[in-house]
Amino acid sequence: MTEGDTQHTQQQRSNGARDGAVVWLTGLSGAGKSTLARALEAHLRSAGQRVEVLDGDEVRLHLSKGLGFSREDRDTNVLRIAYVANLLARNGVVAITAAISPYRETRAKCRALCGARFIEVHVSAPLETCEARDVKGLYKRARAGEIAQFTGVSDPYEQPERPELVIPTHELTVDAGVALLVEQLRARGLSG
Repeated sequence: MTEGDTQHTQQQRSNGARDGAVVWLTGLSGAGKSTLARALEAHLRSAGQRVEVLDGDEVRLHLSKGLGFSREDRDTNVLRIAYVANLLARNGVVAITAAISPYRETRAKCRALCGARFIEVHVSAPLETCEARDVKGLYKRARAGEIAQFTGVSDPYEQPERPELVIPTHELTVDAGVALLVEQLRARGLSG
């Protein structure tokens, strides 16, 4: 936590507010990050929690419009997501991110930016399962050579080494995954 964050947190506490959290869902395209993010959002909203979802695809269309898929551009996109998520969390919001965020080094920078608010969740599914799901047809296009630098096909995905949570979506239902996420938040005093 930076000095500014510490001062902000102390001011919040004196006003009766509390910190939120950054639930960082990382995994391959098609692993189920967005599905889990939206289901967790619905659960938390119904419990009266302030919550926002920062979906990687949506952020890329708006906040990161114009960025490509080079490593530098991907890192820029991911760090922008982390910056916004941290701002939300500083103000008592549970910020749920759903972003492939393929590189460990960049996720480590996100963790450093967000500090103790950061909860890294590996949304795990085998590549074959993700390809079979392929809701957007991206794997098919990547295999046909239409998409260069596609994570899992022509670009690496570096799995988290020590995430706070792993959710194997090929083995668990969405509800079971949400229950694990809620348990993680309850441990931090953030969910009803």
